[in-house]
Amino acid sequence: MTTQGERTPTPGDGQEGRAGRRFGGGAGAYRGGRLTARRMVGWTVVVGVVVAGGWIITRPTPGDFIPGLGPSSKDATKTPPVVGAPPPPTDPEALNVETYFPSQRLIEMGAYKGKRNGVRRGENCVEAQQDRGQELLKNSGCQAYLTVSFTGQDKPVLSSVTVLRFADQATAVKAADALRAKPGALAFILPDANEAPAPSASAAPKPGTEPRVEAVGHYVTVTSSRLPEGQTHTPGATPSTPPAATPAPSGSPAPTPEQILDEATRAVSYSAGSQFVWM
Repeated sequence: MTTQGERTPTPGDGQEGRAGRRFGGGAGAYRGGRLTARRMVGWTVVVGVVVAGGWIITRPTPGDFIPGLGPSSKDATKTPPVVGAPPPPTDPEALNVETYFPSQRLIEMGAYKGKRNGVRRGENCVEAQQDRGQELLKNSGCQAYLTVSFTGQDKPVLSSVTVLRFADQATAVKAADALRAKPGALAFILPDANEAPAPSASAAPKPGTEPRVEAVGHYVTVTSSRLPEGQTHTPGATPSTPPAATPAPSGSPAPTPEQILDEATRAVSYSAGSQFVWM
């Protein structure tokens, strides 16, 4: 029933219909809930952009499309080389390099900043020795090794750290003492994961290149640093033409090669040992 002056409601004549009438009538009036062709095209474009954006962000190599969201497919060739079989996934204490030394994470300590490069790993710890004919680690109880190369980002320095895993702390301490008694017993690896040539037996150790040996829980870390080939290493002199070296603050002397090497060795050794301090 209707009262005088009111028209009979028609289907779809609700709040939207009344709202449309409030904005005027005629051919240009807003048409309630009707979906026009123009509005349909607009919503189709919006939905398409949202879907495409989600696909770009979640794809494996987003950096190809949106800089800053991650590495691009072009960076695949820059992956640091890894030599040796991966540790068994069933080993809860396996020396997995990406767990302890992720390739995208820099070591930053004091004035040192270093990036991880090549890796060598395995369960036969004799492979980590410079001279595999020595008996140093053959019957030491060593269960696995991981050797990682680092390159200084602001200073011309290369570092190599080897992590050795033992069954218990007492065995690790004994092995650390043996390694301290034979400096240079472990191989130094380069950024390409190849081993650096062994120094000649007659050559005296260069200042600052002495390895740092630490027993941490049932692990042993052995770290050493050296200048890249072609860099001068005269005691008290600065390296020649250091690539991308950070300038020393005004009024302060430039660091000597020995200081650069010691700084890098301490930073890498501390970073490696901190991974195992509670194990």
